[in-house]
Amino acid sequence: MPRLLVLALLAVLALTPPPQAFAQPAPEAPAAARTALETRADQVVALLNASVEPADIFTDGFRAAVADDQIRALSASFTAQFGRAVEVALLNPRDGTRAALEIRFERGLAKGGLAISPSEDNRINELRFTSIDAVAVAGDTPAAIAADLAALPGEVNALFAPLGGTSVISRNADTRLALGSTFKLYVLAALAEDVKAGRRKWTDVVPLTEKSYPSGQLQNWPEGSPVTLHTLASLMISISDNTATDQLIAVLGKPRILKLMKDSGHSDPGANDPFLTTKQLFILKASDAPTIADWRSGDPRKQNAIEVVQAAEADPSLDTINAAFANGPKALDIEWFASPADLAKLFAYMRKTADPKVFDIMAINPSATDAIKANWRYIGYKGGSEPGVLNLTWLLTDKQGRDWVLTLGWNNAAAVVDEGKLEAIAQRILLLPR
Repeated sequence: MPRLLVLALLAVLALTPPPQAFAQPAPEAPAAARTALETRADQVVALLNASVEPADIFTDGFRAAVADDQIRALSASFTAQFGRAVEVALLNPRDGTRAALEIRFERGLAKGGLAISPSEDNRINELRFTSIDAVAVAGDTPAAIAADLAALPGEVNALFAPLGGTSVISRNADTRLALGSTFKLYVLAALAEDVKAGRRKWTDVVPLTEKSYPSGQLQNWPEGSPVTLHTLASLMISISDNTATDQLIAVLGKPRILKLMKDSGHSDPGANDPFLTTKQLFILKASDAPTIADWRSGDPRKQNAIEVVQAAEADPSLDTINAAFANGPKALDIEWFASPADLAKLFAYMRKTADPKVFDIMAINPSATDAIKANWRYIGYKGGSEPGVLNLTWLLTDKQGRDWVLTLGWNNAAAVVDEGKLEAIAQRILLLPR
């Protein structure tokens, strides 16, 4: 939940001096004349596949700035998500000391740059990967993807299907898991329904009275700042602003959001009652054992736990909140819950009851690569995470105008989940032929 998930993986391994602009294309060298850049680029492929050691190809200065273990860990992460590194797809220019570099993986394409130091045996003094995007893979199938989902440790649910249609991928689609910030879709849906019904306007202005913890920006704004409902909704979805979320919850009221859950077909709205603000979730997770025990004992002691939090003389510091999450998953039963089937029903409900502008808000940050964007007419997204919790959820419209849902959930109370691994699986799904 504390951050908004982005599909494009970004890793930067670089050493000063700062990078220059990449040179203009040069004619390819004869096949027999391997340049130093070509040799080192090939060794990067070997490095990613763990068949070359960092000490063999990097300068001492690079290795002082980026530890060998860090290089190995990044390489292992890339290959775990995108398969083995296959080849140098682009090296431009192929001679000199600096070039644009692309590495093709079995299921992805990494783009970045490479530089070498002639005075240090042409060792690499700069290696940058600015993006790694999944690519459509011939032979990739829903069954293969479903098997990869099944292999993830912990609890996993998934649904990829046209709304109201037969699923392409389905795993535990009726199983509720913790959502992280994806719960904000229910807040958004309640607001958008009120706007369409004429009870509110996107341009309505409210004073900022709530304050939560990051992610977001509004926690730093002055109390009482005038903010439109459209701005609050946009920040809540696009950057997962927690203060914007809590402000909208205050405006709408918790019973209104729980009613929306019920009306949209959620299988068990009571699993989210009492409904938490983001601030209450953070403070509850950072609370003492008796308070958490009260929450776990069920109603009415759940409400008592919230009242204990609200009655505190001062809010915990951000350091205290961060410390509560520092040692891995914490109290995953203090959360918001829905199943893939619930989220699919929510999208179908929103198409009928929500003001259309809500779908523009969902599309501000689609969490999709260019290749994925080219595959769909519309992409709306919300995700959420905290240690041990990850959810990625899209509303999609294909080129024929049919709506689809893709939602992937992963909970593991025993260990932090590998966000990149689930994101890579999501990219594969979004690139599947239909």
